Amino acid sequence: MQQINKEGRARAIGVSNFAPDQLLDLIINNEIVPAVNQIETHPFRQNADYQELMKGEGVQLESWGPFAEGKNGLFTNEVLAAIGEAHGKSVAQVVLRWMIQREVVVIPKSVNPDRMAQNIDVFGFELTDDEMARIADLHTGATQFFDHADPDMVRWLSARRLG
Repeated sequence: MQQINKEGRARAIGVSNFAPDQLLDLIINNEIVPAVNQIETHPFRQNADYQELMKGEGVQLESWGPFAEGKNGLFTNEVLAAIGEAHGKSVAQVVLRWMIQREVVVIPKSVNPDRMAQNIDVFGFELTDDEMARIADLHTGATQFFDHADPDMVRWLSARRLG
């Protein structure tokens, strides 16, 4: 990847699901610092400390699963719904705005044209410090998907990829 980058065939190098120790090992032992690390980030798993570490190393946090695939009642969460109601916005728009204000890159996935339009309509309002704090209180630290460091999960994922 570094050679491809040096040749100008890639503008940047990015990684996904790198844990802090893995990311630092990569940075320390290579010439080019990854531009981005895409990791599970949503109101229930916020990665604020890891984001600060990445920022200090020059790596941008990109959210993977910004809506937690609706798990843990994200779209019906009372805190997020109340904040959305105060702004005349949906829960999804509140989550996207929260990410943007935290300087997290977020690329929401949707095939629904109405949701796509809604997802881009997040720049005409701003969350207050109190609203940001209320969302911060939703953090549980738990994955809504699976633990990438779990050896059994790595074996299962590898078997599916190879099988």
